[in-house]
Amino acid sequence: MSNTLLSIGHGYSARALAQRLLPLGWQISGTTRSPEKFAALKAEGVTPRLFPGGDLTEALDKATHLLVSAAPSENGDPFLAKYGSKLAQLAPNLRWVGYLSTTGVYGDHAGAWVTEDTPLTPSSRRGLMRVEAEEQWRGTGLPLHIFRLAGIYGPGRGPFEKLRKGTARRIIKEGQVFSRIHVEDIAQVLHASIEQPAPGTAYNVCDDMPAPPQDVLAYGAELLGMAPPPEVPFEEAELTPMARSFYGESKRVSNRRIKDALGVNLLYPDYRAGLQAVLATEVAE
Repeated sequence: MSNTLLSIGHGYSARALAQRLLPLGWQISGTTRSPEKFAALKAEGVTPRLFPGGDLTEALDKATHLLVSAAPSENGDPFLAKYGSKLAQLAPNLRWVGYLSTTGVYGDHAGAWVTEDTPLTPSSRRGLMRVEAEEQWRGTGLPLHIFRLAGIYGPGRGPFEKLRKGTARRIIKEGQVFSRIHVEDIAQVLHASIEQPAPGTAYNVCDDMPAPPQDVLAYGAELLGMAPPPEVPFEEAELTPMARSFYGESKRVSNRRIKDALGVNLLYPDYRAGLQAVLATEVAE
């Protein structure tokens, strides 16, 4: 049977993986909520399917690999809500299942290091929903691999647009540090796992250099030849509730497992290399 990937919630990270797999002869179906996005998926070589709303029975029957990027709701994972009880029967050929989670499942550790063995103690409702979704997927009995992603950036998701518009701000909160990951390295990790399946394993997906967010913005400004944006104390910053919740967690995330178990050599091991590549891509376009 040829390699066939069904991608649930075919978004930014899944598209990067598809760009790796399609030249290797993979068949890929990707779901979208919007019929208007069908043409864009087709142009990328992906067979578009509607979800929720559409029937994925045929796609599940053909799938050898399943990637789930869709975020959970208050009612749990939306895909499992529809197909969970009969998923093993509907998808008898699955050899690998990947679930994209978040490092938010670890909660706040005051800047300390966390590994995949760190207890899951989410400090936000969003993080708790991810923990619950992880458990739902573990309960399917499928060959599951969990990928806990740090902050995602890449072409179209860098700081440069806000810096050019003058809307970027360096929000300063003492001791705050985040981990992040370039989208191409997410794709690399997923591909490595597909080639070396280890069902039941969770992987942290992040680069080598956790850093304060203000440092990243300052470096982005330096690349553009601009003065760094103004500093704003966290207490005075106007933030959405979601943005403010991110600042409620500070931790350094270890990526040792993706290197030791999967042999991954990061394309962009820190934000400096990653931002240089993002800018070069945006300039080329």
